[in-house]
Amino acid sequence: MSRLKGMTWSHPRGYDPLIAVSADWAAQGGAVVEWNKRSLQDFESFPVEQLAREYDLIVIDHPHVGQITAESCLVPLPDAPEITASSVGRSVPSYDWNGSQWAWPIDAATQVQAIRPDLIDGPARDWAAILDLARAGRVMVPLRAPHALMCFYTLVANDGFPCRNDGPGDLVDRTAGLRALGRLRDLTALVDPVVYTLDPIAVLDRMADGDIACAPLIYGYVSYSLSGFRDHRIAFHDIPSATPGGGVAGSALGGTGIAVSAFSKDPAAAIAFARYVASPGVQRAAYVRAGGQAGHRTAWTDPQVDLAAGGFYSGTLATLDGAWVRPRHDGYMAFQGPASERISQALKDGDLDGALDDLQRLFDASFTG
Repeated sequence: MSRLKGMTWSHPRGYDPLIAVSADWAAQGGAVVEWNKRSLQDFESFPVEQLAREYDLIVIDHPHVGQITAESCLVPLPDAPEITASSVGRSVPSYDWNGSQWAWPIDAATQVQAIRPDLIDGPARDWAAILDLARAGRVMVPLRAPHALMCFYTLVANDGFPCRNDGPGDLVDRTAGLRALGRLRDLTALVDPVVYTLDPIAVLDRMADGDIACAPLIYGYVSYSLSGFRDHRIAFHDIPSATPGGGVAGSALGGTGIAVSAFSKDPAAAIAFARYVASPGVQRAAYVRAGGQAGHRTAWTDPQVDLAAGGFYSGTLATLDGAWVRPRHDGYMAFQGPASERISQALKDGDLDGALDDLQRLFDASFTG
């Protein structure tokens, strides 16, 4: 029996379902998979090539694909129509690069709206409503890098001007960029400055244990909508529109995919497990039962899965289906952190024009090394 090593991220949503599915796979005569985990911050920035030299299976996010293709550290995956024909939004194509599929989605996510349903009657529909809640001290938004940038991405796209993700050039329409930064500045002037140090998990923990009623732009975490996960349940809904009466287009896509190392001693066994864990039958059953956030559309649209998740899937599907794929070129990963920090600086000092100039310089540099 083959033995494989896998690396994922250290949250129950990212770790527990892989442990459960791996046990099922081994019981059926498949490879034994041993999983390690890393922090969310490491997950968003750690070099994939280094992980590929140590692990057979790696959970990644889509902005890495240009870099990992250049480094030749992953195996292109075979055709799997049972997975790729049923994407949630752009989850499947986000891992397609230069004509090859480099990961299969096992977890689908995007920025959505989180609320405490015991504290407010329902989700905010537009940004004006968010500012009203913020004035009452009821709002937080995660701004620790790279999340200030994610909020910016979502706001410009929801305003109808998504950032460039198809090569070099102008990152963003300047007027739309200034509007988005202005909206974030208006919000951050009303909330606890601690938000600059918080990632989504930290904000959700504070919401679950305190009196914060709303996080308008935050990556969805099904764990917090499950009964008993925390003292207070959090409900997840579509993002508020940037303008009154607008839609929910353009939220910054997140989620994770499972990839196979090019250095694996048994790539066939690793691919077989990856295909199993990403398959519709596993995704809508064992994966979600173990606390996972499904990556396959059949799970997202299953009424029983949705009921068990407190309406998480139906409450956010429109936002996910309209989500925007971040840039993925080789060099992009060096852009995310500094760009996010520059946005945070601008929200504090008010130099929005200067921030846009610097974002463009950072974006240009991401193509030249």
